[in-house]
Amino acid sequence: MPAGILIMSEYHVPVLLKESVDFLDIHPSGTYVDLTFGGGGHSREILRRLDREGRLFGFDQDLDVLPNIPDDRRFSFIRNNFRFVRGCLRAAGVAPEGGVDGILADLGVSSHHFDTGERGFSFRFDANLDMRMNREAQLTAREVVNTCEPDRLRRIFREYGELDNAGQIVKAIDSFRRNRPIDTIGELKEAVQHCVPCNDENKFFAKLFQALRIEVNREMEALKMMLEQALVVLRPGGRLAVITYHSLEDRLVKNFMRNGNFSGIAEKDFYGNISSPFELILKKARIPADEELTKNPRSRSAQLRV
Repeated sequence: MPAGILIMSEYHVPVLLKESVDFLDIHPSGTYVDLTFGGGGHSREILRRLDREGRLFGFDQDLDVLPNIPDDRRFSFIRNNFRFVRGCLRAAGVAPEGGVDGILADLGVSSHHFDTGERGFSFRFDANLDMRMNREAQLTAREVVNTCEPDRLRRIFREYGELDNAGQIVKAIDSFRRNRPIDTIGELKEAVQHCVPCNDENKFFAKLFQALRIEVNREMEALKMMLEQALVVLRPGGRLAVITYHSLEDRLVKNFMRNGNFSGIAEKDFYGNISSPFELILKKARIPADEELTKNPRSRSAQLRV
């Protein structure tokens, strides 16, 4: 096995690493997909369990991950958004229906993105409002904040950030941007400062930035497309493992795994039996153990569904 796949990258500490790969029930000669390659931690663990005939496809749209790609003939890197998983796999020679034994997706934002101030994902730094997972994409957080109509902004903050005072926040932003554009993280924080709860500033800005990030990267739309395609590309008996980090994405994943739809409404057959294309391997989401939480506090909101 090439030495390259044994080197752990500092790019991102993989969350629920052993549990998620264990639940994929790896067949050594099977075909697997890591939809969120990032630092490559999950991919390296999957490769460790494959034999010479096994194959792994890793997806990521961020050029920053390129140094993390393992030198391994069994691994193929696909630089694209996982919303296009079916078409990309077909182009790579994988059967478009039932050609995959297991799919893993570790959603959310990597430590690399949070810790690289210039990317604009963290309110700990002052940088341009960016938040693009793919730096070649056109839409940035700056454009969202400065050009979205107030009604649209209100929906973004209420639906994606679950902010109760979304209307107040939009009024503050709209008032500020009438005088000058909001170009930086510092200017956005200045614009909404009087909307921040006195005792929960970090939680407020975490929700605000989450809402903008989801909008910039169309995360909910991409997640829905990925889940629907995963159902097609997986073989009967194949495994789908998804790690979520906030209630919005977890709700979509949970509903789809339980019912095969995003509404959460169970469909029943003629005899009243619930009809779902999936069998739940985990009846309840698995969360990190105390030991992992101590080593990696950023894993605290993670939930694994299989």
